[in-house]
Amino acid sequence: MAPHAHPAGFAPAFVAAVLDDALSHDSRVHGITGLQGSGKSTLSAQVAALARSRGIQVAVLSIDDVYVTRSERLQLARDVHPLLATRGPPGTHDVALACELVDALRAGKACRLPRFDKLGDDRLPASQWPVVPGSDPGQRLLIIEGWFLKTPPQMDEALATPVNALEREEDRDGRWRRHCNTALARDYPALWQRIDRLLLLHGPGFDVVPDWRWQQECALQAADPARPAMNRVQVERFVQHFERVGRQAWRTLPAIAEWTVALDAQRRPQS
Repeated sequence: MAPHAHPAGFAPAFVAAVLDDALSHDSRVHGITGLQGSGKSTLSAQVAALARSRGIQVAVLSIDDVYVTRSERLQLARDVHPLLATRGPPGTHDVALACELVDALRAGKACRLPRFDKLGDDRLPASQWPVVPGSDPGQRLLIIEGWFLKTPPQMDEALATPVNALEREEDRDGRWRRHCNTALARDYPALWQRIDRLLLLHGPGFDVVPDWRWQQECALQAADPARPAMNRVQVERFVQHFERVGRQAWRTLPAIAEWTVALDAQRRPQS
């Protein structure tokens, strides 16, 4: 793979502003959302590090770490639709586990946080999950980050027209996208309701996602060169699984998030 730029981090002043915003609004569960590759994980880690430097107990939970296991996705692929073998869209997360973790962390309980191995495409065994120690429930900040936090489902009529080649060729009857939309409406609000305040990193549009996601894949490969990662063609197909909900998130979340920060194509905050 050719080297590509990957965000090294956000400016310290912006990181401090995000933490101060959470603390000033008493946001015990603080959400950070934005399209794939927008820098959510990077920003979450920076905010957590700053919080710890101030003596604040903090935990970070990514929605990417609560995917159902690979074997469960393969079962969904057999029972519902072959496209459900691919992680990412609504319907491929263990929402009940995520809610259980948020409740435990909010209550100050000790717990293990799941981890998903993206190169291996499976959840790591529980023995490899990091342990968050117990704490005073009023003194812990939980950051939850994910690409479609609080995104509402689409109306049924919006599902009729395919948004890309993947839907046209592999979901001709719309069964996969209807399943994902139903899951988004039915399962995820229980998790969304647990988020006190939401920051949206609002990129210039979904068209930048293939490049941003490719940069992520290059970074994954660089961190673990002995294991295979996706090539550019595979990444282009992979992101099509996210396009429908990603475009819905980009359209709707500015009116839902408490704070929206516009990003340019280089992920630089514009406001």
